[in-house]
Amino acid sequence: MFTGLVRATGLIERAGGGVRLRWASSPGDWGPAGLALGDSVAVDGVCLTVAERLGDGFRADVSEETLGRSTLALKADRRAAVNLEPALRLSDRLGGHLVSGHVDGLGLVEAIEARQESWHLVIRWQDPAYGRYVCDKASVAVDGVSLTVAGSDAGGSRFWIAVIPHTWAGTTLRLLRPGDAVNLEADLLAKYAESLLRARPPSAPPPLDAAWLVEHGWSA
Repeated sequence: MFTGLVRATGLIERAGGGVRLRWASSPGDWGPAGLALGDSVAVDGVCLTVAERLGDGFRADVSEETLGRSTLALKADRRAAVNLEPALRLSDRLGGHLVSGHVDGLGLVEAIEARQESWHLVIRWQDPAYGRYVCDKASVAVDGVSLTVAGSDAGGSRFWIAVIPHTWAGTTLRLLRPGDAVNLEADLLAKYAESLLRARPPSAPPPLDAAWLVEHGWSA
């Protein structure tokens, strides 16, 4: 599990059947000395497992499913920059939102606009069906970065976000250009809520209705 707060950037490249990550910025206390075999690291929002520790980074195996659903293959071929975040400890502060590292799909950057105190990004889901998880002030992970939806169209398939200077400077979002693809992960809580509601029998009463609240000692 991750929070979407990027701790470092790196360069990704092909390495046999997997990828190799080299640090591009200081990883702090979780760099090569702090990584162990089997540790999880979010690479542009994709959860990968450390298969080999290297002096300047690490190597990870990547499945065909992951390569097909994310931008990692394209970025590895270009030796491009990626965002890096170590797995969340239970004692850590949850400064972003709960991010699983399981990318739902790709998004396309439609527009980028520099504003006085932020950068305005407009992104469209490649698969518009995922727009149902988007609403104003919801959370979304863009290339592993925890961001807040500032607004969206009626179906949520097209949404926009405001990126503050600190996030812009410390992540690869500053390298994006209109037309680029990004990894998107919708709010995990929204997906769980949808799954639970779909599993309810049609005859089941609404959750937390007035009668239930009174029965359990709450005023209706």
